[in-house]
Amino acid sequence: MLRGAEGGGRPILGAVIVSTFFIGFGGGVIFPILPNLGAVLGISPFLVGLILSANRFSRLFANAPAGSLVDRFGTRKPFVIGMFIQGISTSGYVIAMIAPLPEAWFMAARLLWGVGSALVFATAYTIADDISDGGSRGSNMGLIRGGVLFGFPTGVVLGGLVSELSGNVVAFTVATGFAFFASAVAYLTVPETHVDGGANQSVKPWDVNTSLPAVTVGLVNFAVLFVYIGALFATLVLFLDQNQLSVFGFDAQGSSGLFMGLTVVAAGLSMYVGGYVSDRNQSRVPILLVFLGVTSVGFVLLALADSVQTLAIACLCIGLGQGGTSGPLMALLGDLVADGEMGRAVGTNNVFGDIGGGFGPIVTLPIVDIVGFWPVYFCCAAMPLVAAAILLSGVRRETGHFLPSVGS
Repeated sequence: MLRGAEGGGRPILGAVIVSTFFIGFGGGVIFPILPNLGAVLGISPFLVGLILSANRFSRLFANAPAGSLVDRFGTRKPFVIGMFIQGISTSGYVIAMIAPLPEAWFMAARLLWGVGSALVFATAYTIADDISDGGSRGSNMGLIRGGVLFGFPTGVVLGGLVSELSGNVVAFTVATGFAFFASAVAYLTVPETHVDGGANQSVKPWDVNTSLPAVTVGLVNFAVLFVYIGALFATLVLFLDQNQLSVFGFDAQGSSGLFMGLTVVAAGLSMYVGGYVSDRNQSRVPILLVFLGVTSVGFVLLALADSVQTLAIACLCIGLGQGGTSGPLMALLGDLVADGEMGRAVGTNNVFGDIGGGFGPIVTLPIVDIVGFWPVYFCCAAMPLVAAAILLSGVRRETGHFLPSVGS
């Protein structure tokens, strides 16, 4: 392993960030396009939500085995294979636009994407943990988390703008090209970091980490991804259309991409800052509580938004909150879990995140259609506060302290 090897770890960290960033385009590009394609394809809001969430559900079942495979065989092979699977699945969006039964192609592509991303997520965070120690884990996790999640909403921006300017097929084709570029980068640059000698035969594929740290961090991840991806990303284009809000002359689809892009920029800044501050303060919990509170404020403002300015501030807060929790949360998991169990712990964490992100569109889109936006957004404002209470309770029970020090 390369734990704490800062000099040798930097090139590895950079390679993983580049790979995960560009592969994330394929996951995000569909979001501003498919909700408006619902009417064109003649499918219900429920089916649209199901397609948007399909990758979450396939990844839900693949996450735990992926984490076990990482602890058993290492990080390189699962990472590279997962990247190529995601590249192939992104090309399915292009086929869906020109083939019969487009909804079936979209569904198949999203399901395949989930399997590939389970491998990528489990390996990326484990690599970051392998090359870190207590004084750098927060910063490194923030950078990796930025690559993984930053690419997704950047794909949302790409999808909204390119689809409006050049058409949906072009947008999906561009995303496919970036996906295969990312796969090539991973194959050429990412080494093994996790398993000495290439295998740990004691870890079985069905081993699942159900420890208190993994479950506690997973529940917080559930709340954050439910409100961010499952609620904001899935409904914003519809919110803009109903309230006739737009920027720079774009319609709801293009404007939603720009507002989501604002959350991307905010998250990108706070991801690293949150991890860095938690490293320097020698505690992860205080900064996590701050950013969970910022997320809650953002959704209150979103529920009350009646102008472009208020909506921009709401998106800024939501982006800052979501990003700021990412680095410290994954670093906290690394602090509390033994080295050889990190792959499985990340798998467990990702299961909870995918339940949140996967059920989000299925729950929020139909409910918004019935009761409107503000009740849904107010409920989303409460979820980060509940997550903060769960975090404090779980950490206190595991460590004996509400504010445990880094690496304790």
